[in-house]
Amino acid sequence: MIFELSFAGLAIGFISGLFGIGGGALLVPTLMYMGFTIKYAIGVSVMQMVFSSIFGSYLNLKKGTFKIEDGLLLGLGGFIGAQGSGFLVNHLSSTILSSIFLFSVCSAIFKFFISSAESNKAEVKSKILLFIIGIFVGLIAISIGIGGGMFLTPILVGFMNYDIKKAVSMSLFFIVFSSLSGFISLSRFGYIDYRVGLIIGISSLFGVFLGIKSGHSIDKKKHKTLLLWLYFVILVMTVNKLYF
Repeated sequence: MIFELSFAGLAIGFISGLFGIGGGALLVPTLMYMGFTIKYAIGVSVMQMVFSSIFGSYLNLKKGTFKIEDGLLLGLGGFIGAQGSGFLVNHLSSTILSSIFLFSVCSAIFKFFISSAESNKAEVKSKILLFIIGIFVGLIAISIGIGGGMFLTPILVGFMNYDIKKAVSMSLFFIVFSSLSGFISLSRFGYIDYRVGLIIGISSLFGVFLGIKSGHSIDKKKHKTLLLWLYFVILVMTVNKLYF
């Protein structure tokens, strides 16, 4: 089991660094295949995100791919929103959580598909809007075991007119705050398997390094295409596990 968990951490870390997502959208169904219930899969996923998002954001900051001020606004909103995640997980059934998960993946695929990888419009500069987006994404995303990058990147690209590489970097930085907050919240309700989370989290660091290095070397349109394929794979895995 340790080998399988370590390999999962490495793969999820690579995907996290490349696409600016926490990796939970893939890790949750993967852990469910391994026999974990969705609630404990969510807990382990959130713990892994703490590792990958902190290390990945450090590497992105060194590259100068996003503004720290904007990232802090999003992150603070995400931290506040994610504090409600433990309550939602504790009071909603696994069926409802799974349905929210599926709806979220489908919505992200649609919005990202119709958005351009390179917007010629001016970025929306509203700091209040960034903060509100952070609260909403933090609450919903952590409650279903993902960091929020999967929602945040399409929002930043599709509604805020951000460049895709900047959006990816900011999404990963946002996950630092939302995952830390979610980790605290879910720990209070006993949904964290610390041993499994530690194995996957440490393994993910190596993957994050490789993912970020690859992400900076590919063009924006290809980056978007790869992200769309990732969303599709996540959708197929989740539907197959839940219904077949």
